[in-house]
Amino acid sequence: MRSLLFVPADSDKKLAKALTSGADAILVDLEDSIAPEGKEGARISAAAFLKAHVNTPNRPRLFVRINAMTTSLADEDIAAVVASRPDGIVLPKAEGESSVVRLDKRLTAQEAKHGIDKGHIKIVAIATETAASLFRAGTYRSSSDRLTGLTWGAEDLSAELGAEANRDKDGNFLDPYRFARVLCLAGAASAQVQAIDTVYVDFRNMAGLRRETEEARRDGFTGKMAIHPDQVAIINEVFTPTKEAIAKAQAIVDAFAASGAGVVGIDGVMYDRPHLARANALLERAKTP
Repeated sequence: MRSLLFVPADSDKKLAKALTSGADAILVDLEDSIAPEGKEGARISAAAFLKAHVNTPNRPRLFVRINAMTTSLADEDIAAVVASRPDGIVLPKAEGESSVVRLDKRLTAQEAKHGIDKGHIKIVAIATETAASLFRAGTYRSSSDRLTGLTWGAEDLSAELGAEANRDKDGNFLDPYRFARVLCLAGAASAQVQAIDTVYVDFRNMAGLRRETEEARRDGFTGKMAIHPDQVAIINEVFTPTKEAIAKAQAIVDAFAASGAGVVGIDGVMYDRPHLARANALLERAKTP
């Protein structure tokens, strides 16, 4: 998934627009964008949206961001949406393996109740929204086969840390949040799941979005969350391998296959096994957005 677009569950208009945005995944939000008094209505809207579109051909993937597992709202969210067969759940304020294991058990019970194959519903965990979560970012490796991605967040974390800001005057993340970003990236690599970059909140600043997205790709992220449909095209473009990148990766793979050696030379440049691993990963991403 290159682009994952957050949409409030209580806005039929925004949900409809999201379907035509080009996003690889729609994240139907029951958490931050929904006021406490609107939670029940949002659950009903989310379930109806999923039911209406889950069988549509060539649709984006449909995930639901539930409320944190530490609240009483999470179980109500799960019970409301599982019957409509979402592709996945976004788990906010995750604090390592135990949070994912707990959600896995809830999903298993609900899947059995509704006749859904065990493991159908995947999990993307937001791994850095609390101070405690930073110390547990490396524990996801054996948490659940459902876990398909890790992402990170700076807004809730900055509130918990008591920070005045999470970005500098030029829009760059400050050190505590760059640290959280690195922990997410390393945690995803350790767990062998997708690393997904956080949202860019200045949604009218397309130059800033492009810069941040290109930096994320450079560092190893393979997707990015969005908060506005206008952000989707740039995110998709940046995370779609170019023809030149695909050709270079294929040349590396072919050279290793032909030589059988641990190191190969192409146009005067030496490539070893880590280069081969990166080339294979890029070719896999090129097959499926």
